[in-house]
Amino acid sequence: MSLRVFIADDEALARERLKALLADVAGEIPTELAGEAAHGMEALERIPASGADVVLLDIEMPGMQGLEVARHLCTLERPPAVVFVTAHDRHAVQAFELNALDYLLKPVRAARLAAALKRAAAGHAPAREQLDRASGQPREYLSVAERHRIVLVPVRDIVFLRAEQKYVTLRTRGAEHLIEESLVALEREFGERFVRIHRNCLVSRSAIRGFERGSESEDGQWAVVLEGLAERLPVSRRQWPTVRDAIAEKL
Repeated sequence: MSLRVFIADDEALARERLKALLADVAGEIPTELAGEAAHGMEALERIPASGADVVLLDIEMPGMQGLEVARHLCTLERPPAVVFVTAHDRHAVQAFELNALDYLLKPVRAARLAAALKRAAAGHAPAREQLDRASGQPREYLSVAERHRIVLVPVRDIVFLRAEQKYVTLRTRGAEHLIEESLVALEREFGERFVRIHRNCLVSRSAIRGFERGSESEDGQWAVVLEGLAERLPVSRRQWPTVRDAIAEKL
């Protein structure tokens, strides 16, 4: 049975070389092309419906880096295995090795590609935690998986993130989505952009326009006034000093 391979690289010559190498190793590991993309956003548009078993993913691409693309692929019900293709220096490559992420160094060699594909066929998609550690920087988007599609929500557009049972509600000024991520992990990743106002809620610092008296029964003396939303979110007594100090200079 052939391994379905998707190629994402912004250089047309690099994509052609990978396709030629796939043909070279076909006797050792049969493959078929599931699709290709010239940048990260295009990859996320095409991969979910492609049926790809493995993605050969360039690290340096315009619009969105390969590591962030891989992090969004984790939201799929059956994410593909990922083999990164990189011309990075040794220091950057160490991040892949420490997190057990497979990679190919450019120029890619046929024997190394065949070995990587065999591992991908026998293994699994990289874990979100592995990719988070290797990236070392916040995502620009959060992703919502739908049938054969990944919806990207720019982090800059998010007004608040609120934990509700096993999901987190992601709220922008115009829409609401459910994501399966930990509020604690989101706070750790985006702590400079969001402030915790309650044990179950993070609010965008830039969206806060003021405070008004809240209901005493809501575990808070104050509620946050948000730009573009009529909803008021209660600030817990415990978090009030932190929220007040964090926003004081801005207001």
